[in-house]
Amino acid sequence: MGELIEAEGLGVNLGGRTVLEGITFSVRAGQLTGIIGPNGAGKTTFLRAILGLVKIREGRLNVLGVPSSRLMEVRQKIGYMPQRQSFEKSFPLSASDVVAVGLLSPATLLRKIANKDRRIRAALQSVGMGEYASRPFKDLSGGEQQRILLARSLVRQPDLLLLDEPNAGLDFPAQQSFVELLHKLKLEKGLTILLVSHDLVSVASAADQLACIDRTMHVHGRPADVLVSPYLKDAYRCQYDFLSTLDKERCGH
Repeated sequence: MGELIEAEGLGVNLGGRTVLEGITFSVRAGQLTGIIGPNGAGKTTFLRAILGLVKIREGRLNVLGVPSSRLMEVRQKIGYMPQRQSFEKSFPLSASDVVAVGLLSPATLLRKIANKDRRIRAALQSVGMGEYASRPFKDLSGGEQQRILLARSLVRQPDLLLLDEPNAGLDFPAQQSFVELLHKLKLEKGLTILLVSHDLVSVASAADQLACIDRTMHVHGRPADVLVSPYLKDAYRCQYDFLSTLDKERCGH
């Protein structure tokens, strides 16, 4: 199995500020990788770099066999579920309508999309929502809406799936159920998945590897090793309750 993502010394600046630096990291085909780290650590920027949406300042990045300068060539093979959705959830759209948005691109705006209905049905069925096709999206629960949005990311049958905080706002059972679904999709479809999440427990239980980013790469490897690494504590030193009193005082808490 080859490397679908290879980053070496990756650096990104946004607004004159260094957001990522020295990121060296790889993801093998068929892996589910959890990307963790504190707020403002650059995790979303890392996903956007993989998508070719932000300019790389330094280093090397290869995705699906092409360098960063040619990422738009493979963009159709990448599914993306952003953290903040680009439409108002109260719009009168059915579940199928929401999934159909995932088929739109500059190349499809002026021509008919081949096998559109079949592809939408297949995407809904893959996330266990086949019976919800005609249901109003706004009437679904938070967990159901996230599955529909996941189907939207899958409708093009991508090789690589990027998800940015898909569990945000869900209760713990719904978070676990969503991560279990991702694990199932990885096994059944051979998907390579990068999952940005603050839900360390659920992600660690399903991930093949974890990578902790806080501007730079603090630690990455097997979940069992990462979760006990002192480098993980260092990355989260100002945000989590498991820190010592000394750490909290140093961080101003």
